[in-house]
Amino acid sequence: MELVFAEYIGLTAGALTTAAYLPQVWRTWRTKAVGDISLAMYWAMTLGVALWLVYGIFIKAAAVIVANGASLLLVGGMLRMRIKYGRPQAAPKRDQYLH
Repeated sequence: MELVFAEYIGLTAGALTTAAYLPQVWRTWRTKAVGDISLAMYWAMTLGVALWLVYGIFIKAAAVIVANGASLLLVGGMLRMRIKYGRPQAAPKRDQYLH
């Protein structure tokens, strides 16, 4: 009985910590504003979550697998948006304004 209870605690913790990423992902997706988001932090977080997912698979822990699988999608998405929207915009070509 204790193992089942512990699994519910793990799933609840995983759901809450994964859901914590949703507001940032949603806001970044809507605004495309990534200037204050640390690229290094999201690289490290994505790698860390991926390793937690691999660990969960090795030990066959459903809570670890589910939580980190979902988190990997969210932090990986944030990393992708940070890279994509963080690039400097190309300056307009000079001849665009010459008509």
